[in-house]
Amino acid sequence: MITYKPLYETMKKRGVTTYKLINDFRISRSLIDRLKHNKPITTVTLNDLCTILNCKVEDVLKYEQDM
Repeated sequence: MITYKPLYETMKKRGVTTYKLINDFRISRSLIDRLKHNKPITTVTLNDLCTILNCKVEDVLKYEQDM
């Protein structure tokens, strides 16, 4: 399963809140909801998040094996 836990740690380190993503970078609330619930996102979205946060893919998501 893909989890976006690293995203929130990266956001905290960079001082970026979900409010800032929505209002300053025009990230939709539905995308924020998808991230919170570990739903699939596109590689374009992944690229956008990495660009906004100036980070690597592994700073946004991680694979955790289902038990």
